[in-house]
Amino acid sequence: MKFSLGILVSSMTATAPAFAFSPATLRKTHQVTKLSVATEDDTEAATSTTTSTAPSALFVDETRASVSNYYGKELSTSEDLKTNACCTAGAPPDYIQEAIKNIHPEVVSKYYGCGLCLPQYPLEGANVLDLGSGSGRDVYIASQLVGPTGKVVGVDMTDEQLEVANKHLDYHSEKFGFSNVEFKKGYLEDLKDLNLEPGSFDVIISNCVINLCSDKEAVLKECLNLLKPGGELYFSDVYANRRVPKALRDDEVLWGECLSGALYWNDFENMARKVGFADPRLVEDAPITVKNAAVERVISESGNDELKFYSATYRLWNLDLEPHCEDYGQAVIYKEKATCCGDPNCAGMERYPSGWLLDKHHFFEAGKIHPVCGNTYKMLHDTKLRKHFDFVGNWDNHYGIFEGCGSSLPYDTEAADGGKGASTGGCC
Repeated sequence: MKFSLGILVSSMTATAPAFAFSPATLRKTHQVTKLSVATEDDTEAATSTTTSTAPSALFVDETRASVSNYYGKELSTSEDLKTNACCTAGAPPDYIQEAIKNIHPEVVSKYYGCGLCLPQYPLEGANVLDLGSGSGRDVYIASQLVGPTGKVVGVDMTDEQLEVANKHLDYHSEKFGFSNVEFKKGYLEDLKDLNLEPGSFDVIISNCVINLCSDKEAVLKECLNLLKPGGELYFSDVYANRRVPKALRDDEVLWGECLSGALYWNDFENMARKVGFADPRLVEDAPITVKNAAVERVISESGNDELKFYSATYRLWNLDLEPHCEDYGQAVIYKEKATCCGDPNCAGMERYPSGWLLDKHHFFEAGKIHPVCGNTYKMLHDTKLRKHFDFVGNWDNHYGIFEGCGSSLPYDTEAADGGKGASTGGCC
């Protein structure tokens, strides 16, 4: 969670100071300026008389300064974090671990992430954008995966983090044997100011940063604009099982720890659909255990013991998808390595010879026929994944809604036993 980026929040009350925990330490309490993040319940009256929901300039500046200070000065390494909201749920695949070994130790020590935010298919030659790149760990991982013909751009707002990332550019160029990385200073909600070409990125990644932006809708719009057709936003973040109440949104430490800014999961999915990502797909998730007495006390004393947080990875495709999973009688077959595309020099998805995971409900075992909805068919057929699948059927006949679509909490409420596609269910 390289948090160092584009923090946008929605309004600020700079009046009475609040009794809250200092970002510098949870062992002492003192008075700090309240962070007041406007959400639906706070802005209902305002939105009935005006169409503008943009945050005030004062609030944006104050909030950016607070978060930049937290991640640039208060945190020296990931060991300084107060909760595991910023911690990766599980060990990355072997090839990612090998890539991490090539990265400078200082870059790795400044990593604050809540998931693996790199799609697990061949990325050679791809253009990748990392939002909230922090010290650059994920940028330097992606650099190795896209190779000399690809490019990786990292964007961050925190000077201290960017200094670390840029300081080691030459180290990694020498280590990898090529140079394909660039870092830019900027804000998630204002990517248009960075001279990034619209429709130029195959993949946009982000690791526990978007939750720090209160204007998350603006961030998603920027991402959709920058993605190529068939490209995807693949990112990890923190979500809640209900809307976070104002009493907790005002706490600076909970904000910096990625809890107070967490979206209610259903608000996020509806927001993604509104922007144009019609079918958000959950890839993996894990419950967040706070395990910090002071933070737990803040949550409990506010009367929110049933408020739960989750680390989750989503993929959002820039595709013309339907709002629901529709059944056209289609199916797909994940090809075995030897029959991938007919190119003798192609290794296929050699890291996944027995099967490949699209999302939490779609693990495609090699050689097996898997019935899919129209949206899943397009995610595989109209993207870089096409050569790794055979396709059955067309769009001539419609058979109604695809069985299994639902709207209940999609996350596991306790650590799953594991396994590919461990959570069973319908198409989405």
